[in-house]
Parts: sequence; structure tokens; C-alpha cells
Amino acid sequence: MVYSELTYKIALSLLKSVTIGDARELISRFGSIEAIFSADYRGIVSALGSTSVIDRNKLDEALAKAVDEEQWVKNNGVRALFFEDEDYPHRLIDCADAPLMLYALGDANLNASRIISIVGTRHATNYGLAFVNQFVADISKTIDDVLIVSGLAYGIDVSAHKESLKVDIPTVGIVAHGLSTLYPAAHRDIAARMVKEGGALLTEYTHATSVSKGFFLARNRIVAGICDALVVVETAEKGGSLVTARLASDYGKPVFALPGRTSDLYSKGCNRLIYNNSATLITSAYDLVKAMMWSTKKTEGCQQSIFIELSPSQQTIYDYLVNQGEATLNNMSENLDLPISQLMQDLGDMEFDEIVMPLPGNKYRINKTL
Repeated sequence: MVYSELTYKIALSLLKSVTIGDARELISRFGSIEAIFSADYRGIVSALGSTSVIDRNKLDEALAKAVDEEQWVKNNGVRALFFEDEDYPHRLIDCADAPLMLYALGDANLNASRIISIVGTRHATNYGLAFVNQFVADISKTIDDVLIVSGLAYGIDVSAHKESLKVDIPTVGIVAHGLSTLYPAAHRDIAARMVKEGGALLTEYTHATSVSKGFFLARNRIVAGICDALVVVETAEKGGSLVTARLASDYGKPVFALPGRTSDLYSKGCNRLIYNNSATLITSAYDLVKAMMWSTKKTEGCQQSIFIELSPSQQTIYDYLVNQGEATLNNMSENLDLPISQLMQDLGDMEFDEIVMPLPGNKYRINKTL
């Protein structure tokens, strides 16, 4: 039987013991992917070593499954991305445990100039959600050609996706199952919008693969490896977000964490990352942009307006900080009778205009007088 090149690529990815390093060795040894599937067992053992568990039956089974998968991919407009393909996320290539094949539903550029992964607890608080919303909104104002990645889970993940859609940033959800289903089902509508509006759903699993607990931890390595920087917003002392942070560090990716009160359950993990120097403290999008030394959207030669007009709530914040010198979010919220979400939005805009400056411990002070 004559198989297409895509069939051979999918089949090779179905041999679970084969890493990208193994695949490169096999392709180099035999000259092509097709030749691997006609090689004898001793030739494969010679290429991979005596621990190889690939035999003729496994090769034939993989090819049979790959034929069906290729047909499903073509029928459903899914991109099958082999690690040698131009569209495969190049940031993943250097990760030793990266998948040979990824399946993408949607047209997102997985090699955008800037990719930020945002992760956190499913039990997000108003504090964490407000930070995500302001962070993504400010990123959209600050840098071009950016992609936001998360895991489409409840809480912080889906908030990152939703806010990205609000501000026209393409966003990608890494899922832990095949693309013929969606988990959680409650996020089906948001997932459809992500795909329609320039984002994507991305997975390493063939279409009929159902959800499995172990797949979520495996999924985290893609979230960690595909990005330039990982932002951990809220997490308890144990959780998948901490695994993702560890993986990102192992891959050499900068990790940032949002600090919180020591008494808050879902800030304990972030605080621990910061305390252990496993993550950089972050209070705003501008902290990350500065740390990453990314160029901003400010057009050279364009002079900022000398007069900055503050909204009523921003003026209230400004006057308060002038009198107090510096203050925490909680103090301002209590004394000014403003919700945390409104404060973070106003302070983010004021920081963008360099009116206020964030300090450790969720404090702010005036950066320049008006």
C-alpha cells in the first residue's frame, strides 16, 4: 500500500517510545521517514540501541492508525504539525520531551514574536482575575505580535483566554485530549471564539483520545515549552501550576509570579516561588515587558501629550497617593471605597502613563506629579 508523507509522520509520532532525538537519528540513518517503516528490526535497534521496543507489528499498527487519523485531520480542517515542519512551534524543539506531532484547530501563529503563557488555579479569586484582566489588557497596549497561551481550564486559564479575545490578542488553549471532544464542555463557546478569532486549540493527542488525569500534567510541558515567559497568577502550595513553573525553569524560560497575602490560600504557591527565587515578582504587565527587554508599541518621534487627563477615579487615586506617599491595593480599596478590579485597571493605565510606580507588596507611589 502507498502511504502519504503525512501518514508516515503521524505513524512515527504514534510510537510513544520515540523522542524527537530518536526520530532525528532514525531519519538520518535511513534517509527518510518512509524508509523507517520498511527497515528491519535489527536496523532500528542499531539506530536506537538495545532498549528499543519497536517491532514490525508496532510499525504496522501505527501505520493503520495513522491512515484513519490523516483522514480525520483533513476532513475537519486540522493542522497536523510535525516537528520538522515550518509551522511547528520552534520554541518547543529544544525541549527534550516535546511531542513529535501536534494537532492545531485554528490559524494561530505558534511562532509569534512574543508568546506568554498564563496559568493559575481553577479556584481563582477576584484578586487573581482582576490581575489577569488588567495584565492582558495592558499587554495588548504595549507590544505587537503577541500570543497568549493557557490551558482552557476553569479560573485563571479561561479568564486569560476571555480577556485576550476582548482586546483582540490571539489566544491558544492547550488541551489534554483529542480534538473530537472538549473539556471542560462548559468552555465550548469560548473555544469556538478562540478558533474563529485567530487563535487555536492545540494538542499532541489524536482526535479520539479521551480525557485522562495523567494527560493534564503532560499537557503542562507544552504550556511551559511553547512560550517566552510563564506567568503564574494564583496557586496553592500544591498544584499543576507549580509543575508548569518547574518545567518552564527546566526549559530555561523566565517564570513570573503574582505575590499575595501570606494568609491567602491561593497565593501561597506564588509566594513560595518568589521566596525560593524560582520566579520573579510581578505586579503588572510592564514588569514583564521590562524584564524581558521587549520593545514596545511607542512610535519613535511621537511626543507624548504634555497634559494627561485623569478620570474621576484616577484623580481620586492620584490625590490619595500624593497625600499618603505610598499605599497598598487593599488600603486604597478600603479608604477610597473602590473595588480592587477598578483600582487595578486605573493603576495599570496610570502606570502606562508613568504617573504611578508599582512597589513590592502590591504597593504604589507617585512616579511624577501633574
